[in-house]
Amino acid sequence: MVEKRHPLTAWLETAPGWVFVFVASVAGFSTYFCMYAFRKPFTAATFEGVHFLGSGVELKTAMVISQIVGYALSKYIGIKVCSEAAPQRRAILLVVLIAWAEAALLLFAVLPPAGQVVAMFLNGLPLGMVWGLVVWYLEGRQASEVLLAALSCSFIVSSGAVKDVGRGLMSTAGVSAAWMPAVTGACFLPLFLGSVWLLHHLPHPSRADVEARTRRQPMNAAERMAFLRHFLLGMTLLCAVYFLLTAFRDYRDNFQREILAALGYESLTAAFSMTELPIGLAVMLAMAALNCVRDNRHGLLAVFAVMTAGMALVGLSTMALDRQWISGLAWMLLVGLGAYLAYVPFNSLLFDRLIAATRFTGTAVFAIYVADATGYTGAILLQLCKDFSYGNMGRLEFFRDYSYFMSALGTLMLVSTSVYFLGKPMQVASESQALAPANPMRE
Repeated sequence: MVEKRHPLTAWLETAPGWVFVFVASVAGFSTYFCMYAFRKPFTAATFEGVHFLGSGVELKTAMVISQIVGYALSKYIGIKVCSEAAPQRRAILLVVLIAWAEAALLLFAVLPPAGQVVAMFLNGLPLGMVWGLVVWYLEGRQASEVLLAALSCSFIVSSGAVKDVGRGLMSTAGVSAAWMPAVTGACFLPLFLGSVWLLHHLPHPSRADVEARTRRQPMNAAERMAFLRHFLLGMTLLCAVYFLLTAFRDYRDNFQREILAALGYESLTAAFSMTELPIGLAVMLAMAALNCVRDNRHGLLAVFAVMTAGMALVGLSTMALDRQWISGLAWMLLVGLGAYLAYVPFNSLLFDRLIAATRFTGTAVFAIYVADATGYTGAILLQLCKDFSYGNMGRLEFFRDYSYFMSALGTLMLVSTSVYFLGKPMQVASESQALAPANPMRE
């Protein structure tokens, strides 16, 4: 029996390739862009001079940590939920997760400070699974680099954009800091729903996609363990790099306002977007360029080369700032560019190429979530380390010192990891395929 397809799906199956790439890129970008409207606007407020329950932890730090704890827990849950999510459930799951996050923001608006910290945990708890559900629609295609580059660009530019919206609501519309996150989320809800609808009606990967990038399907527990056993050392090294990198990226993102203020840019209008928009464009172009590498083994090498260059850029640009070769704003842009060049492939291209090169039948979403769970654990520990061990150090000074540390150690580990993966045999399909026969593709 032939499956009945929505007219949009049928049209995209026969449309020119560039039409599908454009529609899928817009759908993925806008879906995840809107998710950030439910996650990041609260960081646009400073909550200065307030401490959590009279402790040495600042209220904003407590909120950030609480949300990251929920977000990290969501990543651990997502290892199972996202890697096993069936196609017909993904759109419904996305809507439920965002509705949960908005409900938590409404609690944030009406609760006292201690309760707001709890509300941010509840807000982060569903949001960590959104990424994996969106990646499911875009991975395993011949144009996956372009699609995933557009998706990755969304979380680079969206964080600054939604924080600027939040600041605008407070300064021009008179919305309080407590209500601002919920109002910002509500503004983006219609666009989110439309974007999910568009994602849901994208056609499945074609036979040519499967031949080029191997079949992508949900992975059960045995298949997930087979993947980890085969790549244990490599995954351990990658998770260690991501541990350092996610902590860096999240600290820069959550305390960007304070760091910019310490650099002398407190009054600069739309400062968040000024640094993030050029970074997003540059990273998207770099990731999309990787689509030109057709051979999957060479493509994996190219991904590692981009990541290593980005990691090195963080340290070199920090040295340039210390020697007064560049301005503070240029430094924020360059360390952001370097960090995202290393960070973005973890969320999409690296594991998509790894699956394609090794011919494992499964999903890159699983490996992404193993790394993500480790990474956000690092983000939590860095926040605690700053307040408890370096409480007298300013956020700018702490961030600058960590830039050197992460760049040096991260570059070394990335080089070691690339040697490991590129030295392994790249034909292991039989191991995973023997565990579970592939289901027929739905055309």
